[in-house]
Amino acid sequence: MDFNMKKLASDAGIFFTRAVQFTEEKFGQAEKTELDAHFENLLARADSTKNWTEKILRQTEVLLQPNPSARVEEFLYEKLDRKVPSRVTNGELLAQYMAEAASELGPTTPYGKTLIKVAEAEKRLGAAERDFIHTASINFLTPLRNFLEGDWKTISKERRLLQNRRLDLDASKARLKKAKAAEAKATTVPDFQETRPRNYILSASASATLDDTSCPPSWSEWEKYPGGWRLPCFFLLPLNPSVTQARGCLSLLKNRKLWSDEVDKAEQELRVAQTEFDRQAEVTRLLLEGISSTHVNHLRCLHEFVESQTTYYAQCYRHMLDLQKQLGSTQGAIFPGTFVGTTEPASPPLSSTSPTTTAATMPVMPSVASLAPPGEAALCLEEVAPPASGTRKARVLYDYEAADSSELALLADELITVYSLPGMDPDWLIGERGNKKGKVPVTYLELLS
Repeated sequence: MDFNMKKLASDAGIFFTRAVQFTEEKFGQAEKTELDAHFENLLARADSTKNWTEKILRQTEVLLQPNPSARVEEFLYEKLDRKVPSRVTNGELLAQYMAEAASELGPTTPYGKTLIKVAEAEKRLGAAERDFIHTASINFLTPLRNFLEGDWKTISKERRLLQNRRLDLDASKARLKKAKAAEAKATTVPDFQETRPRNYILSASASATLDDTSCPPSWSEWEKYPGGWRLPCFFLLPLNPSVTQARGCLSLLKNRKLWSDEVDKAEQELRVAQTEFDRQAEVTRLLLEGISSTHVNHLRCLHEFVESQTTYYAQCYRHMLDLQKQLGSTQGAIFPGTFVGTTEPASPPLSSTSPTTTAATMPVMPSVASLAPPGEAALCLEEVAPPASGTRKARVLYDYEAADSSELALLADELITVYSLPGMDPDWLIGERGNKKGKVPVTYLELLS
């Protein structure tokens, strides 16, 4: 390994300088270069995007996979760059149990036949859920992860570099300010104190040797020196506890020259630090402005997620409608003279008014024509005749406003005659009140024995 001691020492010095500058800024002892308002807004928007993206990602993962153990397992497989094994969905597992139960209890019995039908429906629901999870993971979760693990890491790296460049810039400003102050002091206030830069070493030219330095020489004694008077800047070397030797001094002109060189060096360092800071600020600004493109990409992914979710729930609705029709025909064959639908009164919606003073209301249900499967012809009410047997009385639970001419408007607490027809949607019945006839929703009725 190539171990460069000089580079190590230089990096350690830069790190120490930045640490000192950062600490002084925190305690309010140093000036800090402030970024412009637009740049601060870009930083705030980037941080907000990152935080909300993480929250949305985590909650979407919970939605797609509620089991935390399964999520941890999938995370480990992804980190190990291995394919995640196929997992049985809850619907498919339920379908498997129902099929096994039907096989053991008797597939030819009514209960066994119903178990088989429900198991097939649950299996289709599980397959639809699997497709939805796969599609949502690719079209929605993957882009969010790519942003957090790719673009955001790049932005964070450049922001750290910008922070270091700013600390270097402020440290250079502080050095220049101190150098100028020391130069002005050395020029205007010549005294017996040492004003040279600490990084310079005095020459060893001895001009005087004193036995006792407690009483420095007078100005008249220094004027006797052939080279003119000199600033008595002593560098004391202790020889023993009682005796010291005074050696060396710098002239005022040489002291000025040293501070002038120090100022020039500080100004050069400041120009370099300013250039590097401006370049890094521009790079960081371009990356932060790219957050707008990230929002556009996430918007497209969000639309795809909603589309896949809509498709999933539409498939579930169709599968359950088919299952409900199968169970309705089976129930009619097993229990003749009964109607498809619940015979228990539905719970009325919450209302602040008393049911004795005003009738409860329910949302308007869609018409039966809109719920009918494609290709099924609408019922012609003029040609509908009540069956010889199978009619039943029902009490209306809630007010219902007919959506079209094929439906019958209802008022709470009134009694009507209802019956079902072959091939009719099990969620609806034919209702009669006097000479009026129309389709009515089962959930608004309490069937009477």
